[in-house]
Amino acid sequence: MKYNSSAKTVGPKMAFLLAELHEQQRIIFSVHDVEKITGMNSNSARTLTTRLVSRGLATRIKPGMFILVPSELGHGREYLGNPYLVAAEIAGGENYFISHSSAMDIHQMVTQPQLVVYTTSTKQIRPRSVLGTEFRFVSCNPKHFFGTTHHWVTKSQKIVVSDLERTVIDGLRQAEYCGGFSEVAKGYWMRHQDMDVKQLVEYALMLDIGAVYRRLGYLLELFETKESGQVDLLCKKLTSSYMLLDPAMPAEGKFIARWRLRLNVSPEEIKSIIRT
Repeated sequence: MKYNSSAKTVGPKMAFLLAELHEQQRIIFSVHDVEKITGMNSNSARTLTTRLVSRGLATRIKPGMFILVPSELGHGREYLGNPYLVAAEIAGGENYFISHSSAMDIHQMVTQPQLVVYTTSTKQIRPRSVLGTEFRFVSCNPKHFFGTTHHWVTKSQKIVVSDLERTVIDGLRQAEYCGGFSEVAKGYWMRHQDMDVKQLVEYALMLDIGAVYRRLGYLLELFETKESGQVDLLCKKLTSSYMLLDPAMPAEGKFIARWRLRLNVSPEEIKSIIRT
């Protein structure tokens, strides 16, 4: 990706900074990066970044963080780039993973465009909006930080994302961040041939959350898994209390004793959705 340092007027310091950022492949950069590259003090570096933004050479992501505007945009002055790279940078570049519906998007488990970027982090990070894209962060207990993989966004840049099985488990735990249980079921079905049922159950046991046991067991039986031994492991973890199949939907529908669930989304409805 090339950056325009001629059509949008720059001085020697700005031109040097742009060249160095490009050389280091730092599309997203901070004021601290500017200090290190130019040798400027904090105030001078902030002034320089302000000038970059005002001249349409960079877009502000959050206080102290910016992204270069590629020259291909011509006179365009607003650019977000890959939202998953931006989410990773907002999260601090560590102890995070792209999750829920965003991970489903990366794993090709959705059919609709995603308007919100979800990231799980061991830190508390407030939501923010950048150029119309919503970034939301889900808090994660460090002991529940597992089931991740790397995804290359470009030839030189990668992010951390929940793997296929962890993506399903997170969807069963917090379906409201995935469009509801039906969307999670649809995503599971779209990639079910690549799913490791034993891994799904292992992740459920590691989280040790009753609702996940119930919903995963029901999901596996709904789609007629051949791993009956794994399903039995989930059955053994159930308590007598009932929970909703979809926590984001009204408390209605019939009760199913085998999984201690209230089916507020019918199996017929789920199967009709996966056919769309």
